Amino acid sequence: MSNRRGQLIILSSPSGAGKSTLTKRLRAWDPSIVFSVSATTRAPRSGEADGVDYYFMTQDAFKSQAAEGEMLEHAEVFGNFYGSPKGPVEAAMNRGQDVLFDIDWQGADQIRNSSLGAHTLSIFILPPSIKELHRRLVTRGQDSDEVIAKRMRKSWDEISRWGNYDFVLVNDDLDATERDLISIVTAARLRRIQQPSLVDHVRKLEQEFGETQ
Repeated sequence: MSNRRGQLIILSSPSGAGKSTLTKRLRAWDPSIVFSVSATTRAPRSGEADGVDYYFMTQDAFKSQAAEGEMLEHAEVFGNFYGSPKGPVEAAMNRGQDVLFDIDWQGADQIRNSSLGAHTLSIFILPPSIKELHRRLVTRGQDSDEVIAKRMRKSWDEISRWGNYDFVLVNDDLDATERDLISIVTAARLRRIQQPSLVDHVRKLEQEFGETQ
């Protein structure tokens, strides 16, 4: 096991708040951060590789793992199941690597209540205004007007969950938000629970102290 135990970094936000860009910048800052690969029961699409894009599973295998607590979070979407397998995440944590999750508030709640919940660091990204959120969705040019309208209708339900997160950042300046995000991750790595080697260090100090008396 590494001297530092990795943490589960959860990033959530309404669509258009800048979460995807901040995710890329965080991993550019520290390439050792791994992105959580989800499991799914849907069929692979052209070019998708098992274990890289998704872990492709049968419904029976997925349901069995979920029932045994081997999925940190899971949900059914349009008849297919999606989730975050616990095994690969725990292995990365034991190597001292942080694992990044780009999930919604429901998945975040499940991970916080999982067996690895004590190691989570949850961060919510807010837009500076609803008007700016709409502008970003329009100017990125990825969605039709209908899809943008759906994303905007969904945004308040997502924003209303901000109080469930450890940290909340208002992304009105991308560079400043990136600096704050990096500061949060850096500080959280020093939490006592993320440093398993501290126990042995304190025991050594205790022994040294006893030898001096």
